[in-house]
Amino acid sequence: MEAPPVTVMPVTGGTINMMEYLLQGSVLDQALESLLHRLRGLCDNMEPETFTDHELVYLLKGQQGNPFILRARRSLSHPTAPWHLRYLGQPEVGDKSRHALVRNCVDVAASHSLPEFLNEMGFRMDHEFVANGHIFRKGAMKVVVSKLSRILVPGNTENTERLSLSYLVELSVLAPAGQDTVSEDMRSFAEQLKPLVHLEKIDPSKQRH
Repeated sequence: MEAPPVTVMPVTGGTINMMEYLLQGSVLDQALESLLHRLRGLCDNMEPETFTDHELVYLLKGQQGNPFILRARRSLSHPTAPWHLRYLGQPEVGDKSRHALVRNCVDVAASHSLPEFLNEMGFRMDHEFVANGHIFRKGAMKVVVSKLSRILVPGNTENTERLSLSYLVELSVLAPAGQDTVSEDMRSFAEQLKPLVHLEKIDPSKQRH
């Protein structure tokens, strides 16, 4: 008798082997309320979800090439919630007519011992930060408006300093590979947010530090 096929199902709250379609932009602090007002009118949830998360970025350096990067994130608003482990692949550089950046995304829920597990696997924490803000949803699209803060004392999420005088704005969709019509829907939605914020397909080569 043959063994049953192995199924890979998403853990609650996570996604496995999906493609992330992404547009990014920023808005100055003084324009935040105007943007939130516009999003309330356009999105399904008039009152956004709020969040405060602590994210740690881990690197595993190999013999050659770029290091392998994993992101571990936990909610500071809901300390008992599972951690999330996220892998983001290299952006696809194929079809330049796509309106959004496209990359592989693996996101799974994990236990609170995740940092210790990653350390034992040979990963080393590169940097950490706190992100807090608002989440809006429009169908399959998610809009995250967040303020990023650096952590001044390692591990102490109470001691932070804001990175800039602006909020990061991200419009994203998780979908199976090949769903490129998603990027057209995202472009149309992004047009409705102008001139408050200009969401763009960011060129990864211009983000290198």
